[in-house]
Amino acid sequence: MYKKLKYLRIKNQYTTKVMAEKLGISKPFYSQLENQNRRLSYEMAIKISQIFKLKPDDIFYDDHK
Repeated sequence: MYKKLKYLRIKNQYTTKVMAEKLGISKPFYSQLENQNRRLSYEMAIKISQIFKLKPDDIFYDDHK
């Protein structure tokens, strides 16, 4: 599921720094989210989905289990 987050970031030509700035967090914090080293809050999932103009489930829900 987090692979899609990285894919969307790269597809939209955003760096981790740009994503962090858009979310109001530090670059290391964002990198930890993307690499699954930090838990994603619901609020952060909403903010990320708004950046990409998608629903949170479209990014974070993995239906291939």
